[in-house]
Amino acid sequence: MTSEIINESAAIRDEGVEDRLRPRGPSRKESRLRRLLTKKFIIGAGIVAVISLFGIFGPFLTQDPRAISNIGLAPPSSEHFLGTTQIGADVFSQLAYATRGSLIVGVSVAALTLFLSAFFGILGAYIGGVVDEAFTLFTNVMLVIPGLPLVIVIASYIQNKSVFLVIVVLALTGWPAGARVLRSQTLSVRNRDYVLGARVSGEKTWRVISVEILPNLLPVMSSGFVFATLGAILAEAGLSFVGIGATGALTWGTMLADASSGQALLFGAWWWFAPPGLLIAILGAGLSLINFSLDEVINPRLRVHKMPKVEKKAKTA
Repeated sequence: MTSEIINESAAIRDEGVEDRLRPRGPSRKESRLRRLLTKKFIIGAGIVAVISLFGIFGPFLTQDPRAISNIGLAPPSSEHFLGTTQIGADVFSQLAYATRGSLIVGVSVAALTLFLSAFFGILGAYIGGVVDEAFTLFTNVMLVIPGLPLVIVIASYIQNKSVFLVIVVLALTGWPAGARVLRSQTLSVRNRDYVLGARVSGEKTWRVISVEILPNLLPVMSSGFVFATLGAILAEAGLSFVGIGATGALTWGTMLADASSGQALLFGAWWWFAPPGLLIAILGAGLSLINFSLDEVINPRLRVHKMPKVEKKAKTA
């Protein structure tokens, strides 16, 4: 009987050693990272990185985008590109400065939108009660306010509109939808055991939100940030094209507006309107690929499960 007990304990000890020596599978964070690093995400991130680098460093390598000579609508040439001659307006310089301006507007609007969505969505849902009802009512009121008519009204009263004003207006009309999404996610997370345990233990509100709730909402917030960036760039381009954008700013929308007023399409000057329109389309495609990859991480229904490869059995001779 004693020998059987000793043998059984030895077997249990050997199994424990084997479990410790056996390689463990990837953790939850590693599995999420592997699902995120797909071909779509890599291609989209590469597109966004190239355009961002062009917008950051391009203005330092070009001449004054506002300088204009007596000759206009001249096609691109190597002499003009190298700066030896100045023919008309330098479209390449305008494109570099416009890329920087559009990216500043998109990122700024997305950051402000994310902050407002997180404040009214996460904080209200976590506190609950009268605060949640007040935040929800304010969110619903802001949700029904259309952005374009609001900008038209503001443009009718303010002649010189700054980029900051356009950013604020676009952010104020763009955050309610994201707040509703974050509120629903927070309501499902705040009743979990580890959140309730942190609240019972006396943790402060800001620490429970930042440590226990925010990590679970980061994929949703990242997707919202990408979507808000794309929406802000498109909205600003549309407003500038119809003439109610920022005054004196240089963005992709103002380039398209100038090309339209200069009848570039009528004279066949494709180099004036095609580059900004092409960059808008390419950046939109890159951000959409990133957003699709984030959706696959967030939504289990969109995940593509790869079937394991079946090894072919060796044929018997």
